[in-house]
Amino acid sequence: MFSRAAVLSRAVRQPAVTSSLFRPAAAAAAPSPFSLSFAAAAQRRLLSDSVRQAIDKAVASAPVVLFMKGTPETPQCGFSRATIQVLGLQGVDPEKFAAYNVLEDPELRQGIKEYSDWPTIPQLYIDKEFVGGCDIVVSMHQSGELAKMLEEKGVLLKEEAPAEGEKKQD
Repeated sequence: MFSRAAVLSRAVRQPAVTSSLFRPAAAAAAPSPFSLSFAAAAQRRLLSDSVRQAIDKAVASAPVVLFMKGTPETPQCGFSRATIQVLGLQGVDPEKFAAYNVLEDPELRQGIKEYSDWPTIPQLYIDKEFVGGCDIVVSMHQSGELAKMLEEKGVLLKEEAPAEGEKKQD
């Protein structure tokens, strides 16, 4: 096996690649077809304007939006179920939450992946901003970061004050 130092020293000694495909974009006459901006533009072209507009509208439909497999009442995959459970544990206000079942619409199922540049479902958006999938949501929940974000956005259920004449139980 190679030691880390040996591998690093070999990498430093290798000659620079001079092929035109690997020149910096500023040095090339035309952008490389492998550049990130080209890939992003190509991906945008795959997502039709009508699907992009529909997803824009869905993302803006509520402060907390989840694209999932199934519905909140009947999730159709474990990752969607886990994400719904985390949102429930956090106390997200149902009035400020919308869920979209990607299994009902193949264009939505593929389109949301292209829209967010995220390959898996579920996908969570908070205040029109992509947060991530199940693994990120669970990690943020465990660290307390999700609770802080949801509180800052004002999307949690408000605790009801005890009615007049009732004592608050401890």
